[in-house]
Amino acid sequence: MKKTIFKGSATALVTPINEKGVNFDALEKMIEFQIAQNTDALVICGTTGEAPTLEDSEHLDAIECAVSASKGRIPVIAGTGSNNTAHAIMMNKEAQKRGADALLWVAPYYNKSTQRGLVKHYQSLAASTDLPAILYNVPSRTGSDIKAETVEELSKVENIVAIKEASGDVARSVDIIARCGENIDVYSGNDDIIVPMMSVGAKGVISVLSNVVPKDTHEMCMHCLNGDYEKATKLQLKYFTLVKALFCEVNPIPVKTAMNLMGFDAGILRLPLYEMEEKNFNLLKEIMKSHGLIK
Repeated sequence: MKKTIFKGSATALVTPINEKGVNFDALEKMIEFQIAQNTDALVICGTTGEAPTLEDSEHLDAIECAVSASKGRIPVIAGTGSNNTAHAIMMNKEAQKRGADALLWVAPYYNKSTQRGLVKHYQSLAASTDLPAILYNVPSRTGSDIKAETVEELSKVENIVAIKEASGDVARSVDIIARCGENIDVYSGNDDIIVPMMSVGAKGVISVLSNVVPKDTHEMCMHCLNGDYEKATKLQLKYFTLVKALFCEVNPIPVKTAMNLMGFDAGILRLPLYEMEEKNFNLLKEIMKSHGLIK
C-alpha cells in the first residue's frame, strides 16, 4: 500500500503578486490563515497560483516560502508540471531541494501527448525524484486527457501515489478507483462535486473554494471521511452558489479578487489574466456578503 499524502482539503493557494513580484509577506499570512482554519495540505504554484506566469526563480522561492511558513505542520505540495519534460524534471529537483513534501504534475498542455507519451513523460518525471507525486488531469485547460487505463499503468510507479481528477466526471473517478484500488488515491479537482467524488472513494479535494472558506471545506471532507454524508451534503449545497461565483470567470481571477475583498492583499493578476467584468464582480461581492465573508 502506498502512503497517502493527505486526507481532506488541500488549498490550491493563490500567489499574491505586486508590482515588485511575489509578495512573500502576504503569502505567509495566507498560509497561517489556512493552517489556523484546519486546512489539511497546501498546494503552491498550481493553476490557482498563476504558475504559467511565474518566473522559475519566483516559482521556487514561493515553494521555499510555503515550506518555511508551514513549518512542517501540514504537507506542502509543489506544482512542478510542464509540457516540457526536461523543464519539469529540473523543477522537481529544485522543489525537492527546497523542502517540498510532494509534487503535483499537470498533464502536458498545448503540445499535448498520446497516452503512450503520457506514460513515458510521467515515468521520466517519477524517475527524477523520490518525492510522492500527484497526477493532475484537467482536460478543459490542457486539451490532454489522462485516461483511466493510463492512470492504471502509472499506478505501478512507486512514487506516483495519487491523481487530482478535474474532468468533472464522477464516473471517471469510479473507473480509476475500480482499476487501481489502493495503488492510487483520488482527489476531486472540482469544488462543486466534492461530496459525490468522496462518496465513491476519493480521499478529499484540492480546492479553490478553501482559499475563502477553508474551515468549512475541511469539515465537508471530514464529514465524508466519517461517513456522515448528510452533514457533508448540507455544506456542499450551502456553498454551491459561491463555488459558481468563484468560477464565473477563468480561475484564479474570481478567487484572487475574493481574497483581496477579504483583506488578504492578494494583489494583481498577471496578463493574460485580467480584472473581472463589472457584472461578475458585483455578483461575487453579493454572494460573499450573503455568506458573511465581507460586509
